[in-house]
Amino acid sequence: MKNVTSFAVLLCLAVYGNTLRAQQRDFIITGKVTGKDNNEPAIGATITIKGKATGVTAGTDGSYRLKLTPADSIIVISHIGSHSRELKITRAGTYDIALTQNDRQISEIVVTGYSTQNKRFIAGAISTVSGESIKNIPAAGFNQLLQGKTTGIQVSGNSGVPGGGVFIRVRGTNSVNAGNDPLYIVDGVFISSSNLISTGMGRQAASNPLADLNPADIENIQILKDANATAIYGSLGANGVILVTTKRGKLNTRSKVAVNVSHGWADAPKKFQVTTGPETGLLTNEYTLNTAIDNKQDPATVTLPFPRYDTLPTYDRIRDVFRTAANSNYEVSVAGGTAKNSYYIGFGYLKQESVVKPSGFQRYSGRFNFDTHITDRLKAGTSTSIARAYRNVSSNDNNPIGVINSALFPRSYLRIYNPDGTYAKYGNFDNHIALINNLDNNAVTWRVITNLYAEYAILPQLKLRSSWSLDYNDLSENNYSNTLISDGTPNGSAYAGVSKNIAYQNEQVLTYIQSFGAGEKHTINALIGNTIKKDNYQRSSASGTGFATNSLKDISVAAIQTGSSQQSAALLLSFFGKASYTFDNKYTIDGSLRADGSSRFGVNHRWGYFPSGGFTWQLGQEPFIQQLHLFDQLKVRASVGLSGNQSGIDNYGSLGLWSSGSNYLQQPGTAPSQLANPDLTWETTRQTDIGVEFSVLHNRLNIAFDYYNKYTYDLLLNVPVPTRSGYTSYLQNYGAMSNKGLELSINSVNISGKNFRWTTDFNISANKNRIEKLASDIPAGSRNIVLLKEGQSLYSFWLFKQQYVDPQTGNAVYEDLNNDKRITLDDRQIIGSAWPDFTGGLTNNFSYKGFDLSFLIYFQQGNKIMNMNDFFLVHGGTQRNIGFIPRQLERWQHPGDITDIPRMTSYSGNIDQNNSPANNYGGNVQNLSSRYLQDGSFIRLRNISLGYTIPTAVTARWGISSLRAYVQASNLFTITGYRGLDPEVSSQSADQNTPGFDWATVPQPRTVQVGLNVSF
Repeated sequence: MKNVTSFAVLLCLAVYGNTLRAQQRDFIITGKVTGKDNNEPAIGATITIKGKATGVTAGTDGSYRLKLTPADSIIVISHIGSHSRELKITRAGTYDIALTQNDRQISEIVVTGYSTQNKRFIAGAISTVSGESIKNIPAAGFNQLLQGKTTGIQVSGNSGVPGGGVFIRVRGTNSVNAGNDPLYIVDGVFISSSNLISTGMGRQAASNPLADLNPADIENIQILKDANATAIYGSLGANGVILVTTKRGKLNTRSKVAVNVSHGWADAPKKFQVTTGPETGLLTNEYTLNTAIDNKQDPATVTLPFPRYDTLPTYDRIRDVFRTAANSNYEVSVAGGTAKNSYYIGFGYLKQESVVKPSGFQRYSGRFNFDTHITDRLKAGTSTSIARAYRNVSSNDNNPIGVINSALFPRSYLRIYNPDGTYAKYGNFDNHIALINNLDNNAVTWRVITNLYAEYAILPQLKLRSSWSLDYNDLSENNYSNTLISDGTPNGSAYAGVSKNIAYQNEQVLTYIQSFGAGEKHTINALIGNTIKKDNYQRSSASGTGFATNSLKDISVAAIQTGSSQQSAALLLSFFGKASYTFDNKYTIDGSLRADGSSRFGVNHRWGYFPSGGFTWQLGQEPFIQQLHLFDQLKVRASVGLSGNQSGIDNYGSLGLWSSGSNYLQQPGTAPSQLANPDLTWETTRQTDIGVEFSVLHNRLNIAFDYYNKYTYDLLLNVPVPTRSGYTSYLQNYGAMSNKGLELSINSVNISGKNFRWTTDFNISANKNRIEKLASDIPAGSRNIVLLKEGQSLYSFWLFKQQYVDPQTGNAVYEDLNNDKRITLDDRQIIGSAWPDFTGGLTNNFSYKGFDLSFLIYFQQGNKIMNMNDFFLVHGGTQRNIGFIPRQLERWQHPGDITDIPRMTSYSGNIDQNNSPANNYGGNVQNLSSRYLQDGSFIRLRNISLGYTIPTAVTARWGISSLRAYVQASNLFTITGYRGLDPEVSSQSADQNTPGFDWATVPQPRTVQVGLNVSF
């Protein structure tokens, strides 16, 4: 009995002891995590046990629940944008924790490939442009607003047409035939930058498809430049990646309404000029006489066309073409959130007239961003935008019979209207007013970009995100050319087309972020994922000629009707992974790998693999650097990697194709049209980057410097083949190109006082492009005056080099390269390039109490422009029935005259001159010469803005949170030696290898606008 009693007592003691130990080991703490500075729930904050990997994530209201033991007495609370806290816990209970905002950390959190990361630990070259810095600037496309804002990106408007095309390159041009535009990603959606518009008689320069997006909805833009940053996008990232993040609401925030209204006026800083009627008559007489003398005719027998040239009238056509253009912009947005949901809703309307009639652009846009925390672990949401864009398209740029040339080319003494009041027409040129009043070229685009996502926190450190995206671009064109213009004679013609570009995308990304070890010296940031992407292209068109009356425009009533349709599709399957490891907040190594399989390539090489690696050293944290007491921060980074390119080639570029239309005796027939290449594969770019970033003077001066070396090989090139094969070219992987460059950016806080603040941002970039390997020389551009040649820059002009105008004879003297005493095609040579030596921008921001002033100066140096206007209008008589511009008056007239413009003559035979270094063509060479190639360097005041914000003490009485009025101007002045209207020009339409052409181009407008920003 005694033994039984003792056993029972021991058993009870054991059970009781275990219970005590369990109580000592396990206890629960709960509470909420908030941001002390804004008292909002710190959603997603992590609460971990110090020294261990276990922890929880704060829910939608900031609440948490964590099980602890006495050994786990210290917890660590961290949240993006806040200072981390440590808290000692000794017993169960409720612990509400307030975090303080870390402004420095917020500014350093950037969006990278599929994740966000602290900029301090990023080895890649990434630039950030805030949405605030580009707001209210009168440009339709956000890509054009990047000009001068950061290093490594060259941005130039093709022309001043609203919604017009934009030339944009990130760290140079990589390809000859494949695409060179960067990859644009908006809220995770890979959007298309392909131009669908063909309106404008087939001769209009490309429009800007990114003008469908409203810049006012943008929160920030990240530009990924080097391979370490872009390789995660594999075959899509070789030309750089531009990540756009749009605005979103915040939880537990009352609704905030923001309204922006602006109206402005634009004009052309310079307008075309032509010689007056008497001047034109004088020049006409002169070349008539000189031509007769060149043809050995007695001057006394020559009959001059205008014996009394000084009485000729002058008709000013230019003033009919240009106008003071109006532009209006209206925007309203609502943002806010509840305990579990946040939202942003935005609407916008933009209307811009062109400074050259009759072009115009209108856009209606709407955006809906919504996020909801379904549970503490599950989050879902959408980013959706819809836009309708309308373009009234006038054929101006690079068009010999467009509105501008129809006003420029006819001689100024010729009347505009016939005596009976009808439009006067000369040669092949339409009457300019007839074009302005009767052009009926309309293009309407509907664009929907949407993304649906769900994100689940498997663990506090482990999250799975799945998204489904759509980029739907629908274009409809309806054009009618009536009988009053050339394209409509004799009985009218019409064209209608519908184009659709639809991209579907599905992605899964699993992300793991964890800090561990004593003092959390080790941090891992890793992800894996996959992408499935499908692109569909469809186009249907119809045309008709022969209409009973100009009032009937539908193709269905045309006497002759034709139609066509086409469609294609491409698939991309990708798998990717990325990981970085940081030790002691000093050293970071990272790497990524992406595998892409594309249906565009040959069956033997569908898959491409694109790795990258990088290293970051926080050198400023080393004791030997800290002892200098110089740097607040010093960072060295280096990276290397591969990225690919498949854009710009046909969806079926690797297949052997047959085409219909080879009909015989009214029987349908087909014929081979494209050679198959089963070995066609990715164009690949290898890039290395070395960068240094440092801050001094208590972070008031920040400097970043980069050197990069890009080498692109296996170019997707249309290689010429013998014509006896039945083909002209064969798409192969052949050729190589390099880009090397330097980038420097400086940010300074010059003055930071209680009432006055002045900051400066300066950036400059230099890029050297070189064709390293090419199958053969490839002429391009108008009259083949651009030459793609091994060892030269991509955009090189191939011209006769005019050395001087002989002061005795007035004939142009050209360099005879082969010394054969004749000027032939063998004497053409590379003279300059459209590539600038360097580009950059200088931004200054001032604020004093309620006033703010900012201005941006953009500069470009070393590029050449082919002035086609000079070629056609300083022709000396070689272009019959075409007028002149005033520069023609500077021509050679008498022996001893010193000028670069030869004498007037329409004689184009070879003149033998023993006293000249080489034989010379009389007066002018019919082919283009270096005389028309001009320096395109310029410095431009891109934008200046002055605003005043009324004190909140005043606006609060009106129920207004903020009220700012502003006046803003763009392109107020330009310093340049270029003789054309505008040095920021590129009018060669869809030919990507021929920038730097100026041919009847609409100049960038000078704009002044006033506006009002109101929030409630």
